[in-house]
Amino acid sequence: MDFDSAASTDSTQAPAPIAWHRGFAALGAPFYAALAPAPLPQPYWVARDFGVAGLLGLPGQWLHTPEALQALGGNTLIAGSEPLASVYGGHQFGVWAGQLGDGRALLLGETATGQEIQLKGSGRTPWSRGADGRAVLRSSIREYLASGALHGLGIPTTRALAIVGSPLPVARETMETAAVVTRVAPSFIRFGHFEFFAWRGQTDALRQLADYVIRRYYPACRDDARFGGSPYAALLHAVSERTARLIAQWQAAGFMHGVMNTDNMSILGLTIDYGPFQFMDGFEPGRICNHSDRFGRYAYDQQPRVGHWNLACLAQALLPLIGSAETAQAAIASYPEAFNTAYLDAMRARLGLVQPHEGDEACLAALLQLLAEQRVDYPIFWRRLAHAAADGRFAPVRDLFLQGSGFDAWFLSFKELLAHTGRAQSADLMLKTNPRFVLRNHLAEEAIRAAKLGDFHGVQALQHVLARPFDEHPGHEAWADFPPDWASSLVLSCSS
Repeated sequence: MDFDSAASTDSTQAPAPIAWHRGFAALGAPFYAALAPAPLPQPYWVARDFGVAGLLGLPGQWLHTPEALQALGGNTLIAGSEPLASVYGGHQFGVWAGQLGDGRALLLGETATGQEIQLKGSGRTPWSRGADGRAVLRSSIREYLASGALHGLGIPTTRALAIVGSPLPVARETMETAAVVTRVAPSFIRFGHFEFFAWRGQTDALRQLADYVIRRYYPACRDDARFGGSPYAALLHAVSERTARLIAQWQAAGFMHGVMNTDNMSILGLTIDYGPFQFMDGFEPGRICNHSDRFGRYAYDQQPRVGHWNLACLAQALLPLIGSAETAQAAIASYPEAFNTAYLDAMRARLGLVQPHEGDEACLAALLQLLAEQRVDYPIFWRRLAHAAADGRFAPVRDLFLQGSGFDAWFLSFKELLAHTGRAQSADLMLKTNPRFVLRNHLAEEAIRAAKLGDFHGVQALQHVLARPFDEHPGHEAWADFPPDWASSLVLSCSS
């Protein structure tokens, strides 16, 4: 592997055409600690997303410069940036964990385009709790690819600008090498930020944080007359609705987050903190993708319930501002309905139904039961169904079922529903909502294994394909095929 020149160990500012807006940093103490990233020796590029560079107002050519490599590796500061690590708390696996915080991430600042830039894996912070503050190449690739994959599917998510690798050894289950992934989002504020200040009894800071979030991201809450005119209850309600829609999209896509702690829940309803995530292979509603989740708290079919539970934690944190438990409860009461509506809308689209029709919910329920009973491959089923709607050949879909009679019975009801929309319109909708490619675990693992040997072509090719997952991408047919037998032996934990 050809490494770039050794990293600088000073805080020399490397110029970059970024116009900054002073956002979260303007809150001041006690919300964060200001500190510089730790140097990353012998940095090298693993991957870059030039589309994300556009979100930041960065010209794409900057990502080709040595200055960018040093800055995104944490070795120099981008001019005007104010690196800081924020403090927050959270419930982890249902238990209050107290003070947490950015243990290995630094927020560089917010760009004038309204996007925050964060380095993950940039060294120890006051909130590292004895850890090394580093990220490894394996987990950085997984986050980079996953955020791009969900964005390609239209699911709200943080984004990733780049991965910078290094030969620096990092101890996990085995010795690995370090990496820094540059994350991008309108905000990285989590439920746990509010929980921390509520737990500490710091109501003034809690109010300051809530006012900031309302002013920047939910301005309509200031004039919301519902919930007794409380802007904080209106904020809770708005977050509840966004969270419901997000998790509905996860469920429809067969996506499992794996560790839905409250400190991993975005106040903006974004998918955040990719760890032991997984896209469904064979459909298994009780699938647990996180080896650390011994009791299945975050299993696929538990995600909607956990989302509601997490919102109850946020409601408890905001209670000092809302003032009434009844009002707080009312603010999140619409979550189940919001989730069900968003989920059914997403699944109707996957079935090619433009409008709701009598019997569509029963048809969907029967299908999901059938897929679960026979462990049918979830992504392949939906894509074949879309092609079948287009060309009328349903045999490839039926072939996915060991007992075809079950599919035959379901297919009769499905054809009746499809007649309401028309084949051409249904097929067009289905091909736009049922992806050919998803980031299955074995695809990420193959890219990671090659990257560990210095070959990043797999990461870059996957990035390209997952950015447009509904296209055919000739030459990459194998990535849309069934997973190999060894894929079932992959084990993911919170360190993934």
